[in-house]
Amino acid sequence: MRRSKGTVLVALAIAGTIGALAYPVIVSYPNRNATAAAALTGDTVTTQWGPLTPSDRDLIVRVRLAGLWEGPAGQQALERSSDKVMQEAANHLIVGHADLDKRVRIIAAKLGVELPNQPNAQQQGWLDEMTAASPAEYNQVWANLLRSAHGKIFPDIATVRNSTRNTLVRQLASDANQTVLDHITILEKTGAVDFQKIAEGSVSGTASPTGPPPPVAGQSPASPPAAEPSTNPDVSSSVSPGGPGVVNTNRPDPEELNDDQGQTPQVQ
Repeated sequence: MRRSKGTVLVALAIAGTIGALAYPVIVSYPNRNATAAAALTGDTVTTQWGPLTPSDRDLIVRVRLAGLWEGPAGQQALERSSDKVMQEAANHLIVGHADLDKRVRIIAAKLGVELPNQPNAQQQGWLDEMTAASPAEYNQVWANLLRSAHGKIFPDIATVRNSTRNTLVRQLASDANQTVLDHITILEKTGAVDFQKIAEGSVSGTASPTGPPPPVAGQSPASPPAAEPSTNPDVSSSVSPGGPGVVNTNRPDPEELNDDQGQTPQVQ
């Protein structure tokens, strides 16, 4: 009988220890109820702004991570490179990610998504590679690492922007899309980007199965039909404001967040 009671006590002690260890993980999220559980299980959360999916949360975290290493990378280039175009690109990174980071922190707080505060191991490796680059190779190493990283996240932003049902994530994706395109453009302006290397690291495209065949070297393609003037020229659309290489940081901020106590979290 003593052995049975002892076994029960040991089992209870183990259960209590597991619960104590699990508790801080579950309660550490800003709005911890449904979002915390979903983060652990990979489920979709219902929020007042629409469903929050795993891919939505992943984009939020990745936007935050981008600023954690690209901001320091921009600051480093200002200090190490005397090239004016490089310094212009570095300034775009600093300004663009400072603006985007403010937005992602507001949105993450509203949706209860925990954000990292340090670059991940891969990003820290990129920063280390920039730091180790010699003065002669610095511009090319810097520009190519950043251009490659921006090119990889660019289609992922578009995918989330297309599929998300959460209005805050959709807004963030739109803002991130504009910032990333600006950075891609300004990085390419440095003249240090190796497009061949980037192309080799990308998935190769194929001709459309319903379109014309791929071009043949030495043969001129048939001329397209002449453009016909529109019969209804009265249109209300216009080109997007701003040109390539100009990031718009005058976008309206995400609406202010009020928590259960009516307080607005501070964005530092």
